[in-house]
Amino acid sequence: MSTDTKPLVSPKVITLGCRLNSYESEVMRGHAEKAGLDNTVIINTCAVTAEAVRTARQTIRRAKKDNPDVEIVVTGCAAQINPGEFAAMPEVSRVIGNQEKMDAGTWSSPALRHGEEKVLVNDIMSVKETAGHLIDGMEGRARAYVQVQNGCDHRCTFCIIPYGRGNSRSVPAGDVVSMVRRLVETGHYEIVLTGVDLTSWGADLPGQPQLGNLVQRILKLIPELKQLRISSIDAIEMDDALFEAMSDPRMAPFMHLSLQHGDNLILKRMKRRHSREDAIELAGKLRQIRPDVALGADIIAGFPTETEAAFENSIRLVEDCGLAFLHVFPYSPRPGTPAARMPQLEKALIKARAARLRDAGAAALSRHLDGHVGQTHDVLVEQEANGRLGDFSQVSLEGFQGLEAGRPVAARIVSQDGRKLIGEPA
Repeated sequence: MSTDTKPLVSPKVITLGCRLNSYESEVMRGHAEKAGLDNTVIINTCAVTAEAVRTARQTIRRAKKDNPDVEIVVTGCAAQINPGEFAAMPEVSRVIGNQEKMDAGTWSSPALRHGEEKVLVNDIMSVKETAGHLIDGMEGRARAYVQVQNGCDHRCTFCIIPYGRGNSRSVPAGDVVSMVRRLVETGHYEIVLTGVDLTSWGADLPGQPQLGNLVQRILKLIPELKQLRISSIDAIEMDDALFEAMSDPRMAPFMHLSLQHGDNLILKRMKRRHSREDAIELAGKLRQIRPDVALGADIIAGFPTETEAAFENSIRLVEDCGLAFLHVFPYSPRPGTPAARMPQLEKALIKARAARLRDAGAAALSRHLDGHVGQTHDVLVEQEANGRLGDFSQVSLEGFQGLEAGRPVAARIVSQDGRKLIGEPA
């Protein structure tokens, strides 16, 4: 095939989905570069919704159209759950499972290089351990992610992710501390602990330590760490040591909660382990310990059997918990999950309810941002004159010179536009 495109001199990684995928993409990038996989595009997919899988297919087609002569390697949760679907795409050269993608040997194997094995996807449920992978940094990011846990032992009725990630398994504390120390030594200001079900960390380790023990250990053993952030937690599993750790000023004043809904009956049908009252109590306790904390949450709109009254409970939960950052998922049935067999709502109704929930989230974010106007804050610079506060509020940095990604600058917050704060040199 003749083409004017130039060969890729190093492997390109396209990441879709969660923070854990971002971390794993950096591990894969390192493995692929060492293996010399030039002219290769690796697409790390997500499967959390049907839309995420559709986006993965679109991304594959676009990558091949933009670079017709490259090898396309597809991995991630969507590839793990349905490898045959992606192997059947003419654009795809290889399909690699979630466990296999983290093995350096996968990327240097002759089978991968010479097309002898198009699909390398094993039974993810047979995986019992997760190893720590040392990386020197996160390309193009102001903060670095550290994987401390993978997989999930719970079976929420809407969720397909355990079938892409397997059962819960933890990275030993010593390995986590070593990774964090390495990243701090290479100049990272902020470290984010990430996993699929983060608060289950330690349940499979000797002595069954809890996440709070790990966090306190990191803070104690690495005093030079400037800021530690936790990616997302289950609302019912926050342990006492983690509450205690949140009072440390080096902990980012932000917590993202996996809430999913605001109605108790729907929560039961989702097979969640917390109630609406549990969520409200947790939010209040966090604010007692850390008054400046901002809270985010995942909420699903249009879950099967959701009545208008049940949906209104989700709307009210935004204010009752004082949520500032809302991640709204319009419900989409995932084949093989119990919720897919429940009575479904009309797609138009799901879409309308998701829009209403996003409107409630936008109003809550605006109220939160209003509270910062007139104050001076340290802002962690990300890129293109943008950054974030410790509570995850986005800041547009206007009038600054010589900004360096990954470094904090003092900014006076002069206004907000409903999505982000506007900061000027203090």
